[in-house]
Amino acid sequence: MNTASPLTAPAGELQLAVAGMTCASCVNRVERALRKVPGVEDAQVNLALETATVRLLPGVDAAALVAAIGKAGYEARELAVEDDTPPPPSPWSATGWPVLTAALLTLPLIAPMVAMLWGGHLMLSGWWQLVLATPVQFWLGARFYRAGWAALKDRSGNMDLLVALGTTAAYGLSVYELLRHGAASGALYFESAAAVITLVLLGKWLEGRAKRQTLSAIAALKQLRPEHARVRRGPTGASQEIDLPLAQLRLGDLMVVRPGERIPADGRIREGRGHVDESLISGESLPVEKAEGDRVVGGAVNGEGLLLVEVTALGAESTLSRIVRLVESAQAHKAPIQRLVDRVSAVFVPAVLVIAAVTLMGWGLASGDWERGLIHAVAVLVIACPCALGLATPAAIMVGTGVAARRGLLIKDAEALEQARRVDLVVFDKTGTLTEGKPRLTAFVTVPGQDETEALRLAAALQLGSEHPLARAVRDAASARALATAPAAAVRAIAGRGIEGRVQGRALKLGSGRWMAELGVDLSPLAAQANAEMTSGQTLSWLAADEGEGTPVLVAMLAFGDRAKPTSAAAIAELKALGLRTLMLSGDNAAAAQAAADALGLDQVRAELLPEDKARIVAELRAGGARVAMVGDGINDAPALAAADVGLAMGGGTDVAMEAAGITLMRGDPRLVADAIALSRATVAKIRQNLFWAFIYNLLGVPLAALGLLSPVIAGAAMALSSVSVLGNALLLKRWKGTAR
Repeated sequence: MNTASPLTAPAGELQLAVAGMTCASCVNRVERALRKVPGVEDAQVNLALETATVRLLPGVDAAALVAAIGKAGYEARELAVEDDTPPPPSPWSATGWPVLTAALLTLPLIAPMVAMLWGGHLMLSGWWQLVLATPVQFWLGARFYRAGWAALKDRSGNMDLLVALGTTAAYGLSVYELLRHGAASGALYFESAAAVITLVLLGKWLEGRAKRQTLSAIAALKQLRPEHARVRRGPTGASQEIDLPLAQLRLGDLMVVRPGERIPADGRIREGRGHVDESLISGESLPVEKAEGDRVVGGAVNGEGLLLVEVTALGAESTLSRIVRLVESAQAHKAPIQRLVDRVSAVFVPAVLVIAAVTLMGWGLASGDWERGLIHAVAVLVIACPCALGLATPAAIMVGTGVAARRGLLIKDAEALEQARRVDLVVFDKTGTLTEGKPRLTAFVTVPGQDETEALRLAAALQLGSEHPLARAVRDAASARALATAPAAAVRAIAGRGIEGRVQGRALKLGSGRWMAELGVDLSPLAAQANAEMTSGQTLSWLAADEGEGTPVLVAMLAFGDRAKPTSAAAIAELKALGLRTLMLSGDNAAAAQAAADALGLDQVRAELLPEDKARIVAELRAGGARVAMVGDGINDAPALAAADVGLAMGGGTDVAMEAAGITLMRGDPRLVADAIALSRATVAKIRQNLFWAFIYNLLGVPLAALGLLSPVIAGAAMALSSVSVLGNALLLKRWKGTAR
């Protein structure tokens, strides 16, 4: 369940499920307990998820972490990477019967007070009030005493301690008055103590239900996994189709996927063709056509064709499992803005206890009415709940990352989500990011005296072992002419420049104009043709031969055309609508890069760059004050992705690029960049709204209670409402529709 990348779970990280936390103070206690364990480098606890993510040194026993949490007064267990078991149910929200029972016992205490507003006199005897209030206080409210006592032993405080102290004070005062003045005493506050406990239980139950809604994205992804797979096994010609549990699948198995069925695991189509719906995985709204040789993702829905799929990934290595781990990791980690909340909550409960004591003393000394002072102090203790503060940030992060996952955006951590909203400059790699990454050889021109067919055959032979897109384009052109190619020898790739080797005894070099200039190759014989190709936006490469005369001699010019993605221009327009500047980085010649940038509407372009130049430029832009998002897909983009404030990797690109990026775009649509930034802004806006209301609630509620303007019952209702309102506001993010298209 834990991870820091789309690839594997980090070796130095462990995740625990923690039960029994109720507020931000509980979070601080668990983190403090974990950080005291030898070998623990850091610990982050998420109240909304009820999990702890621990970064530790090798050799640290998980049992020691569980024991430390237990000593702090909470329950914990280790979560494995592929653990789908939900966290232990919170005692606050596991079932609704405690709330219902408390309500039934409290209603007879509250009803007479309500009837008095209309002139009714239905007040119960004091002894009956004691009978009804006692089970609420000490049976249904026992959890407050247990958790509050654990906090006291740890020399800290939490919500449970505030509720336990406040309700016990009201209950104890009522018992004292009952014993002193008898059943007819009018100064009884049993209804206040019982109502506060009932309302807190109700609030926690509603909070638990809302938490489960925030996890709906994860639940939807996990439900994509079929429980069984239909597999063809046996010798060729006598194979049989059998149904197997997913756990019994093996790499290389042939799965039979009928129309309308979910694909059980990642694989490659061996037979068949049709359309596959990958919307819940990639965010792609339309089914994608798949044919023999294409990859398919486990969890996607097969359309109209019968497919025979060879299994290529299972378990933790499957795309769906990696997506689930990545989303869960983003939800489990804290956003930087949470640090403010942590600092506040660390001193919150002690400050409230001081204010409650001052309230009691102030009212008692000023008026001599110590009973009234005690009730106002109870109201202070009850209303001052740090639950809303603890939930404000993680609730919004959980919903935001869930919405992102459904849109085809995988966010590595909460920091990437928060940082994306600060971006003011978006830097794009060109090939494979803004273009399709499938260049074609559009022109092949030889210098006078060179045979064109022979030159193309030599160029193709030189690039037989290369997976570079331009190399594939040359080989495809040679295959189209049915040219036979001899294997090359002593082949060596020159990073950012080209490739060299020997074909049939001839020493050849094939690469960029920049490299040719460094080698001293004279390109003037084909200068006119080159200028025409560059003006039309073509990418140029040059073939030269070392004829043993020192300087290599030009043989041919190769022009490549790579079409822009259909959505690239719209993506740039959407980013500009968000007020962002755009820049394209390319290794192409300046004319070709500028032509592509002009066609797409980019603000700036930097051309003729080596791979290391991209990271340097990103660093320079950040040093100049820009907040940079880098978008790329290849291995050579990884340094620039890591150097940016936020890196966004195309999901169809390399694993190295996705490892370096903070956000992965699950499909190769550059419009997702605008979606990521817009969603980041919406999520951070929700966090700020939640924190504003959480702070305002306490800043207003505590003084009002201290001044005697709030009764304990009203304070209890307000406290319960605060947490539910914060979660409800976060859930409004699920309505986010993305940028207008």
